[in-house]
Amino acid sequence: MPGRAPVYFFSHGGPDVMYKKDHEVYPILQQIGREITQQVKPKAVVVFSAHWQAKPDLIQVNTAATTDLIYDFYGFPDYMYRATYPNHGSPQLAAHILSLLSTSGIPSAGVARGLDHGVWAGFHVAFHPQENPLTVPLVQVSLFHSEDPDQHYRLGQAVASLRDEGVVIIGAGMSVHNLRDMWSVMASDDPEKPLPYAVSFDEALREAVEAPVGERQMRMAAVCGRPDARKAHPWMDHLMPVHVAAGAAGEDLGKQLWTKHEGCFAWAQYRFGDVPAEDEKL
Repeated sequence: MPGRAPVYFFSHGGPDVMYKKDHEVYPILQQIGREITQQVKPKAVVVFSAHWQAKPDLIQVNTAATTDLIYDFYGFPDYMYRATYPNHGSPQLAAHILSLLSTSGIPSAGVARGLDHGVWAGFHVAFHPQENPLTVPLVQVSLFHSEDPDQHYRLGQAVASLRDEGVVIIGAGMSVHNLRDMWSVMASDDPEKPLPYAVSFDEALREAVEAPVGERQMRMAAVCGRPDARKAHPWMDHLMPVHVAAGAAGEDLGKQLWTKHEGCFAWAQYRFGDVPAEDEKL
């Protein structure tokens, strides 16, 4: 694979995203997944999910060679707790990531942990085990247990050199994610009608991500202080992965590939950097 691997941000949806084939995000994630496996052709994938926050001052790296699934949700049908997603880790790559973090002065530790649904649910769509399998190692790295965008941007910078080794870095979260409003939205006459903050915050995030590289970190941090930020993200765990992705992007520009505003959610998908010349238009 020539050049640096691009970086991605997936708005991953809930554990039911893999079953909702009629949702507009389903073919989009499929298309991005094919772009990664068929055009980028990475040697490995490293993922940062909203559903794994370690400690305020510590990052954890999954060092397991084989990885089970974590069913970190409740109130869903029983069959969702039997979902499977074939994958394998890489203790060697995990050790390399720990070394990069140490070099950057970021405290870190290796642990054996399963994949949470922030990874396996969306990956089941993007990298379907039969239709478009991800056959390379998959290593998950935690976020900090914090809402500090610059801290997460620096985390991305610390692992950015993996891209020169053919590793695709993916942040998995949601561009707007407010579970507190979900039940009232579902009870409304039009559950798909976006609440105002789903539109305004998603658009502000797009403008920040697509800003010139010299302004991007500052503008993305400023988005977290917007008046609508706490409505879009009552807790910013689902936003921090896009800051990691942007940090890992280095001098590469960000581009929104697609979005949808739906109730109290937004589904923006981002790519930072280029893919080979036969790039499909998403």
